[in-house]
Amino acid sequence: MKAGNEQRAGLLFGFGAYGMWGLVPLFWPLLKPSQALEILAHRMVWSLAVVALLLVAMRRWGWIRELLRQPRKLALTALAATVITVNWGVYIWAVNAGHVVEASLGYFINPLVTIGFGVLLLGERLRPVQWAAVGIGAAAVLVLAFGYGRPPWISLVLAFSFAVYGLIKKKINMGGVESLAAETAVQFLPALAYLLWLSGQGELPFGNQGAGHAALLAATGLVTALPLVCFGAAAIRVPLSTLGLLQYLAPVFQFSLGVLYFHEAMPAERWAGFGLVWVALTLLTWDALRTARRTRALAVPAAPGARAGSGSGSGGGTAARAAAPEREPA
Repeated sequence: MKAGNEQRAGLLFGFGAYGMWGLVPLFWPLLKPSQALEILAHRMVWSLAVVALLLVAMRRWGWIRELLRQPRKLALTALAATVITVNWGVYIWAVNAGHVVEASLGYFINPLVTIGFGVLLLGERLRPVQWAAVGIGAAAVLVLAFGYGRPPWISLVLAFSFAVYGLIKKKINMGGVESLAAETAVQFLPALAYLLWLSGQGELPFGNQGAGHAALLAATGLVTALPLVCFGAAAIRVPLSTLGLLQYLAPVFQFSLGVLYFHEAMPAERWAGFGLVWVALTLLTWDALRTARRTRALAVPAAPGARAGSGSGSGGGTAARAAAPEREPA
């Protein structure tokens, strides 16, 4: 009974995390007239403030000394902060410039890019269905390039930057809140310096647009940290395969908002391209779930006392890593 309650709580936390990430395109336009770079800088500054409060509440400080003693891990943390800065900045700009649908595509194709990285950089071998999914995904990008009249660069930057970020995070191997704290600590001084420079130029809307606008800019810290906390709570309660399915909620919500709320154009070529992406993801998910079932079936005789549905619910190899990102997709 207790395990069932934990699973239900995990699902709720998972829906909450990916639901918030999926609905975040509604938030960034509220911050106008602030430009994308200013919004990004506020997000970095206020995220550190929120995460610092979380660390105080949880009394987690020991990891800082350990991190400072490892120059390689510090360098990787700085690199992760740089890559996620690019991801955040492009996403904020894309949403406020009216490219919500193209931005959502980036997170649809991200699992396929992650799998490609596994093959090219880690020497992993793919199953035939995974190869088919990657091939269909590549064809989808070509169709969308034809439909847009240019490569879907927003989608590609978001997908590749998040895949690189995930690869670095695997090397760092830190908890979600701790890693966010370390990365925003790296981002903090450049972001604060930029905001002070804007203020000196008389171009900083913060405080000049009323208390409501200032509060919304400060809320960027909560928008960053709260979904991550929910994701962390979900990750320890539900199998990885379940998180892999839940992660598609975010781009589905973003795509739906782009089409139904922001009324972005969707000519036939774009529908065809998105359709191919969805076919690729369906194949990838089906293969991951099938492999997970086989893995559990093989594990039962060797460990009859193991709890069903524990962390072994991944698709194996890169598919498992592609299934559940460690950080928000926006």
